[in-house]
Amino acid sequence: MSPEALGALTFAVALVLMLAGMPVAFALLAANLVGAWFLLGDLPGLLQVVDNATAQVTSFTLVAVPLFVLMGALLFRSGLALRVFDALDALFGRLPGRLCYLTVAGSTAFSTLTGSSLANTAMVGALMVPEMERRGYARHMAIGPVVGTGGLAMLIPPSSLGVLLGSLAGINIGALLIAGLLPGLLLAVLYCAVIWLQVRRDPSSAPAYDVAAVPPGERLRLTVRNILPLGLVLFSVVGLIVLGIATPSEAAAFGVLSVAAIAAGCRCLTRTAISQALADTASVTGMVFLLVIAASVFSQLLAFSGASRVAVDFALGLGSDPLVILLLMFAVLLLLGMFVDQISIMLLTIPVFMPVVKALGLDPVWFGLLMLLALEMSLTTPPFGLLLFLMMGVAPKGTTFGQVTRAAVPYLACNLVAAALIIAFPAIALWLPQVWLR
Repeated sequence: MSPEALGALTFAVALVLMLAGMPVAFALLAANLVGAWFLLGDLPGLLQVVDNATAQVTSFTLVAVPLFVLMGALLFRSGLALRVFDALDALFGRLPGRLCYLTVAGSTAFSTLTGSSLANTAMVGALMVPEMERRGYARHMAIGPVVGTGGLAMLIPPSSLGVLLGSLAGINIGALLIAGLLPGLLLAVLYCAVIWLQVRRDPSSAPAYDVAAVPPGERLRLTVRNILPLGLVLFSVVGLIVLGIATPSEAAAFGVLSVAAIAAGCRCLTRTAISQALADTASVTGMVFLLVIAASVFSQLLAFSGASRVAVDFALGLGSDPLVILLLMFAVLLLLGMFVDQISIMLLTIPVFMPVVKALGLDPVWFGLLMLLALEMSLTTPPFGLLLFLMMGVAPKGTTFGQVTRAAVPYLACNLVAAALIIAFPAIALWLPQVWLR
């Protein structure tokens, strides 16, 4: 059997196991063992899998991941996150579908604090979905905003994936992080538009309920006390990176320190909160690293067999027009995102895509942002979007995978609209970086 055929067999094994209901990480690990046995040669091949997995999770660039998760966990376990949600809740008043808007606003805010799509989705989902269910919201109204906004952490700085993409592709990291701000806010506005349309079409999907009126003075007090202090966290993470004072990993550590300092100042940094945050961090990081190990080795096997390169080269060879090639690369990213993790996708495609981008004269920051948007979409693209599976873990009992998928579709449409706007009007992504680089 040819290496390409063995690569296809490895891919097929993973696909069959996933369809059979095996967790993604274990399905990929099983496929890795099968592929390594035949591609790399019996026992030495299995040893090579272990060596590759160890090298992947000991990369210094991944240090920022547990730190960002810890930062988000401290926000929630200390109660600072609930304070932000309370302040936003007071600002929204009696707005129809207010909990959906609150989810978008809160998730957008925490995207600037956690830097992790997985952590963002897990924490906001665990907090908001049960409350919306209790208030009688339709299942798609409760799940959709959480899944849709979970991927904003890839675009809105600080994006740990954006930092990794910039370092791998040779793109100015500061410019790439800043470039994601306006598109991220644009997506949040589009998500709110979807919620407005859904509520207008079916008011019973987000039933109104009595809310106590909050005086303007109290709203201002809640904003100053509960929201503005988190600007320190944003500066500690984004500001230090943009100013060149700290590396992403160092900035993530400063972010954890700033959250701890704010929590201590608010007298909510308890021993229980710290222990729970550490436990959450260990759990989420373990899940993420297991996925990284399984998916990265899987992608290496596909690359070694030549199967992934054949697929990418075939897609790029279908057209000569720059827009056609760009759309094909976007489609390849979406396709790969259904099966492998985002880090592995970057490792597979950047060596192929970036020379093409330079040859076509495309702006690397602009393309990098589109790549991040495609990777964000791939997290919620059926049938194997990682956020869809994660949402199943935090959704109420009885939620089906079909319900989660249908709830995510309108938000995927928003991503497509945002991508079209960024392609048609590059200034959406490039204006802020150009101002910053002057």
